[in-house]
Amino acid sequence: MKPSKTSIAAWEGSLPALAREHLRAAADRIAAAKQRGEGVVVATGSGPNIHEGTTTLIAELIHKGVVDGVLTSSAVVAHEMAGTLDRVKRVVASKHPELGLPSAILPRGGVFEITILSDEDRARHEGQEQGWDLYDRIRELPGDVIMKAAGNMAWPMGPRIERLAREAETLAKECGLPLEHVVGFGADPRTMIGAGALCNRPVLVSIPQLVGGGAVGLAVGDACSITQRARLVAETLSRGAVIVESAIALSQEIHDGPYETYTGHGIWSGWQRDYTYSLEGRTIVRIDLDPNLEQAWLQERQGSQVQQAVDRGLPKTKLTGIPFRMEMSGFARLEGSLPVTADIGVAWPVLASYLEQRLGVDLDFIPAPQESPEGKQMRDWIADNVRPLDEARMREAARKWAARRAESTEPV
Repeated sequence: MKPSKTSIAAWEGSLPALAREHLRAAADRIAAAKQRGEGVVVATGSGPNIHEGTTTLIAELIHKGVVDGVLTSSAVVAHEMAGTLDRVKRVVASKHPELGLPSAILPRGGVFEITILSDEDRARHEGQEQGWDLYDRIRELPGDVIMKAAGNMAWPMGPRIERLAREAETLAKECGLPLEHVVGFGADPRTMIGAGALCNRPVLVSIPQLVGGGAVGLAVGDACSITQRARLVAETLSRGAVIVESAIALSQEIHDGPYETYTGHGIWSGWQRDYTYSLEGRTIVRIDLDPNLEQAWLQERQGSQVQQAVDRGLPKTKLTGIPFRMEMSGFARLEGSLPVTADIGVAWPVLASYLEQRLGVDLDFIPAPQESPEGKQMRDWIADNVRPLDEARMREAARKWAARRAESTEPV
């Protein structure tokens, strides 16, 4: 599933000049890193990355050996467990008291959603969930059918993935693995979690992104300690000569963390001779629509204003004259940082096309902006082809992993 080269060229032409320049530089640095045998890590936010096909592209880049690790949110893990995108029917349940749904638990607007299932999928789930009479009655009511991030608020996929997450939490503890790896055993290989488990590449929820996905986020957080997670995140970031951040908030809390020594708080870990890594010499590419990020970056290049504020203990907002988000500080001061002020739905297809040229890879999937005709086809393709987690496959793979772990004195 790929857009035409003509479309990609048009999207490339729509980008601001600096965004194009920085995407080309990002592709050059990724290619150089791979040629040196070094790694590339991606940190994604949630919603837009699912809807724009970015997470599906990242899964493809894992399979093709371009991406070596991913940091993401528990919401993305929940959506990928449910198949990334699905179609739901939404009714205003508060107007239908005969459904018996208590208004106190309904979200704003009194809406209730059901996942539109094929006959085959329904047959697969019928013995696992109770409530099919309600499902059938809602299917007959007037309402909108929309496409959205999978699972989430729709029955039966929403409660199903939350139940599976709690089961996976137990399996993760038995295996000594993060929950993300265990659910990846049963996930579609066109998801990041599925690709990561299949290719043995870390796909992890960062600590600032633990809250999301309902009980999935709770299970992710409960499956291993915060200290263990912080270490795993740091080790993943240490793999990346290039780190690409995609529509993500709180990124400084992700990449500087308790073990990073160049802009972060790792000095005391180093003092105690604990694990540390450094962002010095690395490239961080951030794709973000906020123009203030680029403005902070430019001010630092032109007059080191951000570093001066840090050195003098002055408020960065007052010194720079722009609304200053915390993550702008470390990013702007890193010598290898590249801001890309652009819609991720446009930036990622362009970056993917550059990577095909520079690395000589042939990607089987490249996304398209969701509002474009090709983007609509892409979203339909994801909803039709990327399947929900197979719990039997997850259980079997986890059982084998736990058995090998019990038999071995070496880390599995």
